Amino acid sequence: MALMITDDCINCDVCEPECPNDAISMGAEIYEINPDKCTECVGHYDKPQCQIVCPIACIPKNPEFNESNEQLLQKYNRLTKSLKSV
Repeated sequence: MALMITDDCINCDVCEPECPNDAISMGAEIYEINPDKCTECVGHYDKPQCQIVCPIACIPKNPEFNESNEQLLQKYNRLTKSLKSV
């Protein structure tokens, strides 16, 4: 599952630099997570770094993007492969 940032976000700016996939960016009002880039840090870390640093715990799993750990690892491999070819 990709993660998402809820409306409780206070725009503290700590999550964006922690994302190894550059999936987090500023949206119209709050930070947003691109589900096509979010691997929940699978392939990079044991736990999602954005959840660890978020001071108000506003980053739950996104129920619209149900992915297994295997699917998240495949996404990680696809993302890192495209980075290596650049």
